[in-house]
Amino acid sequence: MLSATDPLPVQPSRVAVAGVSGSGKSTLARRIGALLDLPYTETDSLFHGPGWTRMPTFEAEVQRLADSDRWVCEWQYDDARPVLLARADLMVWVDPPFPVTLTRVVRRTVRRRVRREELWNGNREGPLRAFFTDPEHVVRWSISTRNVYDERMPVVVAERPDLPIVRLRSSREVETWLRLLAAAQAG
Repeated sequence: MLSATDPLPVQPSRVAVAGVSGSGKSTLARRIGALLDLPYTETDSLFHGPGWTRMPTFEAEVQRLADSDRWVCEWQYDDARPVLLARADLMVWVDPPFPVTLTRVVRRTVRRRVRREELWNGNREGPLRAFFTDPEHVVRWSISTRNVYDERMPVVVAERPDLPIVRLRSSREVETWLRLLAAAQAG
């Protein structure tokens, strides 16, 4: 596992960004894409169809993405993870403390609901009261899955010992790593 200051052993062209809801993985994936000139695909946009239904094309779209030569995306969804893992040449694990992720996911959820922001394929956040009734509510999901990557990452290391994994535990580490990545790009 690499830290924010360790040099990368490869120039990445296929980057999977892992982390729980609210960790900042989508924001970081977009920033990596811009920095490395890699096309960014938001995995949620491939998964969520109208009315929060699963897109019937999800697996095919993930396979198409993974088969391409250059990409960055979030490493999420059980069906997508193995496909992306097989082709990734860098994994970035965004792993801030749970109070940080919980605060972020609550703020994001409230903002999206209040502003009625469209997310994917016409979907919008549901009523805030759904937190109390919907076991799949994103805030409840964030709480129940807060430690899932502590279990997933040892499996990744075992399956892909060749894959560099950068673990970033704070916003400061994210910024340090991006600065060093930019410096390595500049050359």
